[in-house]
Amino acid sequence: MLDALALFVTIVESGSLSAAAERLDLPAATVTRRLQALERELGCRLLHRSARRLQPTAEGLQYYEQCRPLIHALGQATRSLDDNLRQIAGHIRVLAPVNLASGPLTPAWVGFLQQHPQVSLEFQLSNTLQDLVGSGADLAIRVGEQADSLLTHKRLGQIGVRLVAAPAYLARRGTPASASDLAAHDTVISMPLQEWPLRDPATGVELIVRPTARLRTNEMRLAVAAAEAGQGILLCPATLILDSIARGTLTSLLDDWMPAPRPLFAVWPQQRYLPARVRALVDHLQTFVETAPIFGDGAHPANRA
Repeated sequence: MLDALALFVTIVESGSLSAAAERLDLPAATVTRRLQALERELGCRLLHRSARRLQPTAEGLQYYEQCRPLIHALGQATRSLDDNLRQIAGHIRVLAPVNLASGPLTPAWVGFLQQHPQVSLEFQLSNTLQDLVGSGADLAIRVGEQADSLLTHKRLGQIGVRLVAAPAYLARRGTPASASDLAAHDTVISMPLQEWPLRDPATGVELIVRPTARLRTNEMRLAVAAAEAGQGILLCPATLILDSIARGTLTSLLDDWMPAPRPLFAVWPQQRYLPARVRALVDHLQTFVETAPIFGDGAHPANRA
């Protein structure tokens, strides 16, 4: 119905059916057919038509005067919304894991804001899975395979994990040679890595180790600090401890037992149109992750073959 009203207004403003057809880039027969369908639906004739002129009937003139302001206002609003969606400007609300967003990805956020001064970012950080659709957020950063059919996702890269401990701890308690040795060690556990999926290099069989924690936390940086202080063995995203390994404050353990890196995704609601500002952020994050050495298979450059 709305399209038919807009068509009628365009016909009156154009002065003829042929001129309206040209303006709308439609066949003249289509314009005529749609006008006739509108007249049938309204139950009255809207236009006096002849070979040489077109003039609104009394009902048509009244209808035109009432509809014209509404159609033009709607068109202006639509153009304004379209311009807004196409501009890299406005507010973006992001859900993300605490340590990933406030650690390795910090330069990405800063770089994006510097490139796009008309954009503002708001973060809601949590190490638990948050309801993206219910929260009204524009975007979520998630680690691991995504199975939610209501969400669209784009792979940004991957994140490996490392098993580490302080040299002083290993000197005091010894170095584990296999996953079974971990039962005799103190451990530091941080969410979401409360279970350790290790892979036997001899058989390829994956083992789920459920260590008893000497210290348990939901803040990964606290866990790293505790491990550096010699409080136990820690399984941690490689992005957070590669510098510690390079400095020698942590030592990598059981490298052959590490699971495959987990994919890193940008996720957004499937039914939601992605504005240009959000699309720009996703593209920026992908470029950042693909070019940052800290993201990858989890192996420190010095230990790679």
